[in-house]
Amino acid sequence: MWQDFRQKYLIRFWNPLPAVIALGILSTYYFGLTGSLWAVTGEFTRWGGHLLQMFGVDIGRFAYYQIQDMHGTPLSRNDGIMVIGMLLGCLIASLWANNFKIRFPKNKTRIAQAFIGGVISGFGARLAMGCNLADFFTGIPYFSLHTWVFTIMMIIGVYVGSKFVALPCFLPEPKLQKVSAQKQLFESKQRSKILFLLGCVVFVASLGWIIWLTHASPTPQNRAFPVLGMALGFGISFGFIIARAQICFTSAFRDLFMTGRSQMANAVIIGMMVSCIGVFSYLMLGVPPKLSWLGPNIVLGGFLFGFGIVLAGGCECGWMYRALEGQIHYWIVGLGNVVGTIILALSWDYYGKALATSWPKINLLEVFGNYGGLIVNYMLLFLALCWVFWVQKRFFSKKTFKKLAGNSNAR
Repeated sequence: MWQDFRQKYLIRFWNPLPAVIALGILSTYYFGLTGSLWAVTGEFTRWGGHLLQMFGVDIGRFAYYQIQDMHGTPLSRNDGIMVIGMLLGCLIASLWANNFKIRFPKNKTRIAQAFIGGVISGFGARLAMGCNLADFFTGIPYFSLHTWVFTIMMIIGVYVGSKFVALPCFLPEPKLQKVSAQKQLFESKQRSKILFLLGCVVFVASLGWIIWLTHASPTPQNRAFPVLGMALGFGISFGFIIARAQICFTSAFRDLFMTGRSQMANAVIIGMMVSCIGVFSYLMLGVPPKLSWLGPNIVLGGFLFGFGIVLAGGCECGWMYRALEGQIHYWIVGLGNVVGTIILALSWDYYGKALATSWPKINLLEVFGNYGGLIVNYMLLFLALCWVFWVQKRFFSKKTFKKLAGNSNAR
């Protein structure tokens, strides 16, 4: 019985649809209970700011770091604790599944792609004030119009990026090796047992940390109870789920364009539909909405983010669980992300007002009324679902036509 449970839930990858629905529900409760969005690049920006402070840079001179609210440390902020929790959840999942192994990139091109793509996506995310979480999966359910513009531009960036990385210069050269016998594959039961026990240690230690934070952390002014322990618990849940279901939100569209697979894209849209009604309920109860400027920064930032994540090979969620599986490539992507946020923050004063802060924040619930905005958001999500079906059908129709044409020419 235990072995069946372990194989089904801890080793095999989960079906993405129920996993994404669970993420939608969790992100809604995370917003309602802590007042924070499930987002990561904002905290990465703060980590970059702390890094500059370590080298003696006065970040108070830069407006973007003032926007980001640099008070506290990653261990005293909701977002910081939540992101650390995500990393812990990803690590626990990889250890329990015996999927942790240090793996290095096999060619220099991939290393360059990882870093440059990470920089571009990190820069684009912070230019748009959010990544595929705050401006897409957890953003669209918050009724800010800028999230729809970001989503469209992100998808365009993903499409262009998927064509770009398909160029011959990015394709690895195959290496032929002469062998005299089939390579034997085996699994070390001892190694699997050690990794599983190590995962249990991390899990138990994480539970202890949650309990300690719940009792020892201060209660925020606008909350009736401490939230840091709760933020850590949510983060661990987010990380564990994305690792077990291999969730990478923006790669869902990359797969749609490159292979015609729509399973992940459909799951993401349905997950947002579930989250939308929950967020709406909290907004009606008086929880402040999360809005951002609708300016050229959203257009340019969304495109750069979409292009960058394809070049890098993974979005903010995707690189996190792959990095905790031991893939050094994605540690390089993460480093590039932080560097990209630093470049954006240091250059923001030159264009921030023109591209972003002088533009309005548009709330669909204010434009169309509460229930009208809810209906509009669901209509747009339904149209997005129809679009995914259309792209998939068109992809396979073109493939079928080319195959039939090839057979005809062969005759």
